[in-house]
Amino acid sequence: MWTWLWRRKGYHHGQENICGLYVSSHHWWGKSTLTVTVSAHSTFIGMCPPRIPVLRPTRSVTLWKKMFTVLSCQPCQQTGFKVLSKTSTIITLVFLLLSIVVVVAVTLVQINHKDILSPGLKYGIVLDAGSSRTTVYVYQWPAEKENDTGVVSQTFKCSVKGLGISSYGNNPQEIVKPIDDCMNKVKEKIPSHLHKNTPTYLGATAGMRLLRLQNETAANEVLGSIQNYFRSQPFEFRGAQIITGQEEGVYGWITANYLMGNFLEKTLWRRWVHPHGAETMGALDLGGASTQLSFVPEECMQNSNSTLQVQLYGYEYSVYTHSFQCYGRDEAEKRLLASLVQNSRDKTKVDNPCYPQNYETVLTMKSLYGSLCTESLRPTNYNPGQLINFKGTGDPALCREKVSLLFNFTACNDKGEDCSFNGVYQPKLKGKFVAFSGFYYTANALNLTGCFPLADFNSSMWFFCSQNWNQLPFMLPKFDEAYARSYCFSANYLYYLLVHGYKFNTETWPQIHFQKEVGNSSIAWSLGYMLNLTNMIPAESHLIQLPVNPFLFAGLLFFFTAVALLCLIFVVYLCVVSCMRKNINHMDHVLATE
Repeated sequence: MWTWLWRRKGYHHGQENICGLYVSSHHWWGKSTLTVTVSAHSTFIGMCPPRIPVLRPTRSVTLWKKMFTVLSCQPCQQTGFKVLSKTSTIITLVFLLLSIVVVVAVTLVQINHKDILSPGLKYGIVLDAGSSRTTVYVYQWPAEKENDTGVVSQTFKCSVKGLGISSYGNNPQEIVKPIDDCMNKVKEKIPSHLHKNTPTYLGATAGMRLLRLQNETAANEVLGSIQNYFRSQPFEFRGAQIITGQEEGVYGWITANYLMGNFLEKTLWRRWVHPHGAETMGALDLGGASTQLSFVPEECMQNSNSTLQVQLYGYEYSVYTHSFQCYGRDEAEKRLLASLVQNSRDKTKVDNPCYPQNYETVLTMKSLYGSLCTESLRPTNYNPGQLINFKGTGDPALCREKVSLLFNFTACNDKGEDCSFNGVYQPKLKGKFVAFSGFYYTANALNLTGCFPLADFNSSMWFFCSQNWNQLPFMLPKFDEAYARSYCFSANYLYYLLVHGYKFNTETWPQIHFQKEVGNSSIAWSLGYMLNLTNMIPAESHLIQLPVNPFLFAGLLFFFTAVALLCLIFVVYLCVVSCMRKNINHMDHVLATE
């Protein structure tokens, strides 16, 4: 509200509403006061008022001049302003739209540039021919990223029925049928037009290594039967081979760290970079015929036979890896059973403290002594078809004692701390480890996964080994007699291997992460094997680029976003001013009419 005062002598008291202004006059001690009050709600401000009605005929002109010495205005010249206002609005809108288009375009190019150019997906197949089973893995990756990383994922897995391929040494032709059942499922998962360009590999591990040592001809016949089968398949078969224990160990290490993102990680700007200060994880793999330990130690190795130099993305890793033949879960249990028979008075009826109470089974001598790992324990009167009755006693303490005899710890007495067992050199453990395959399944049977204290493992193992056979179906997540009867042995074996063999203790045990897979990809040596054979892990990282440099992308994004916001604010301001002027012009027209 605005108020102007005029004081005059001899002016009488009175009031009147003049052109929307409330005007009043008062006599005060011989002087008159004229008050003009403009309400804040009045639209009079900024207009040239019409002719004001006369208060008193003799003083009307004087009153008008005095009142509007401050409020008077000239007729507005609005034509130029309107042109300027329209021009500013158009230019601002153009800049706003351009800024939005640039922001969206730069973002889409940065995120989806390669996807737009992608001709599709590529696939790879690996058959993991282990000692106890064969598993078929199907992997896929964007076709244009064949030399990139972080893009390979497992899309399908099929477990071949029956035992491992090494068990077909006497009848290699029979291996085709169970493999064919899985491969028919694989054909449905991969588009038919890509079959001929899909690389397929078969890698055989410890089971076949043992068979080759025992009967090389039989091992070659098994591999030959598989190769003949794949010649009739639509896929690009690149061969079947028996990999070494060290290769199995380092491929498992590559797979674990690849899936964990320890080699490269994707930044906010979708760029693959080496993680700052990232440490690799060690890998613990427990198969049926062998077990592998692989990790990058703190100090350089003295024994080069246990060290492999791995070059990945411009970084070199000195990986300690060792594979213990005959120390896989299945072969270790065979050695335990053979030693129990050897120390039993009755060779046909034997008590097994690692089997659950009230459990009984019958095994043939061939199932125990047919392997190269138990050949030295064969009795003189060995008869492959002879039956042996085993009865479970469920004695955790005695089971642990019997399991300890499977390891030769005395061979490390004169080798210091850098020795695991059987006189094998092993540097000091370093960092975190991921335990997969048999390690995971054993812990899972005890209802333990992930990381947990050693005390929890011991208590769960003791409780499990004390149970009656009839109680196990209600305790296990998945009940299978062949595995259920052996979980007590597996748990005690795992304990001795990790604690007394690899030297994990109460402090370092929680560093072990018992894990089956990462995302939808299984942790197994097969992925590292395929990555190596398809050259999808380059030694250098110069191929890993993005359409726009991350810093330039950030700068462009910030600049044009700021421009867009300023333009938007200015447009809103012009709209508000335009609305106010329309209201003023409307009131001016009304007053002029009155």
